[in-house]
Amino acid sequence: MSISVIIKIIVTVLILTGTVLSILSAYGILRLPDVYTRTHAATKSTTLGVLCTLLGTFLYFWYTQGMVSIRLILGIFFVFITAPVAGHLICRAAYRSGVKLAPESIQDDLKELVDQEQNEKRKSDGQNN
Repeated sequence: MSISVIIKIIVTVLILTGTVLSILSAYGILRLPDVYTRTHAATKSTTLGVLCTLLGTFLYFWYTQGMVSIRLILGIFFVFITAPVAGHLICRAAYRSGVKLAPESIQDDLKELVDQEQNEKRKSDGQNN
């Protein structure tokens, strides 16, 4: 097997993996019950899917045309950095604004911490007045 065939197989596997992960992510966004689990589907699997697709595209153009695409590298970097942060901020804003967890959710790790933070804020506001 030549290097050309191996590269084409790797590129094909990466692009197909990215496609499958993106489709699963879209299904998760539609199917999951609340904003927290939907955000998880939107950030984790979509990020991985887009990264696999962009990496496959990068390898394809690098091998076939000898071109290193700065746009693809920046796209990979941008998606890798921004998508998880955006998902975290959306979940945090939803939690702080009182969006309820799905009934299927078993554990709420932030409840005690947020309640404690709010109590401390009330105490400090009471002392300042």
